[in-house]
Amino acid sequence: MFRIMFFQPCIPPNTGNAIRLAANTGCELHLIEPLGFTMTDAQVKRAGLDYHEMANVTVHPDLATAWDRLRPERVFAFTAHARSRHTDIAYQPGDVLLFGPEPTGLPDDVVTDPHITGTVRIPMLPDRRSHNLANATSIAIYEAWRQNDFAGAV
Repeated sequence: MFRIMFFQPCIPPNTGNAIRLAANTGCELHLIEPLGFTMTDAQVKRAGLDYHEMANVTVHPDLATAWDRLRPERVFAFTAHARSRHTDIAYQPGDVLLFGPEPTGLPDDVVTDPHITGTVRIPMLPDRRSHNLANATSIAIYEAWRQNDFAGAV
């Protein structure tokens, strides 16, 4: 399945929602430290409900460690500044969909990292800053999964 990666997430409920998304779609969720919360934070637990045990979640101390462990073939960085739309990509199982922290998005050094295959955006109206992190992740994962005929779903 696909791999969701949050670079230094800050808002606990968004990560909790991503845990639930990962559990319901079979995706892996990779979190890159530092986190703006602890994984025992009540808001993370509340948003993830009882899905924590069903989700495959890994916390990495930094991006370099994540690259070493995952050895991804393709990584798509989601940013409002990209030209390609999320629907322009032909997603493949194993792809990493990378999202930045809620207040700032991905920093330039991450977007230009040599592991990044391409940058993509989710369309929205002009003069808007960004989507909610959990919502953007859901939009992207369901498009990738749809393209792969919702493999494994009932």
